[in-house]
Amino acid sequence: MSALLDGDLAVAGRTAGVVLTEYFLTDRARWLWRFRLGQMAADPRRARWMARQAVVGDDGLVVGHAGFHGPPDEAGMVEIGYAVDPRFRRQGYARSTLTELLRRAAAEPGVTTVRATISPGNVASLATISGFGFVEVGEQWDEEDGRELVFEVAARRVPAA
Repeated sequence: MSALLDGDLAVAGRTAGVVLTEYFLTDRARWLWRFRLGQMAADPRRARWMARQAVVGDDGLVVGHAGFHGPPDEAGMVEIGYAVDPRFRRQGYARSTLTELLRRAAAEPGVTTVRATISPGNVASLATISGFGFVEVGEQWDEEDGRELVFEVAARRVPAA
């Protein structure tokens, strides 16, 4: 993440063991790397919950990134986050990434609920979570993204492949 903040895709890719695209250097992505590095500096135990590359195929094609906003809270809730490089959208990668996030959450003993927050105008993300059992439980205001709808699903509900 530090290399990405420095704009060095080559070092970031070598460190991660994959080839990263320019998508990882967008302003939105850089905001995320800065934010996550701050979280990990404050509590290094958070690192295993943070963003990872979304890799597909044997040749290690990186189509985006995904992870959790942090470890489970006191009620066992984790919030997911994922993004797919625009060049790879509408090919099923977001749904595959969501499936893997839900499987990972279900495998964690302390996780009981998975949350997703989505802007009401983000039709693609709303479509992505449909069919996974998410239920709208409210809304919130996010300083970065504005109004978001809040969805939750039980962590033990592992979706079909």
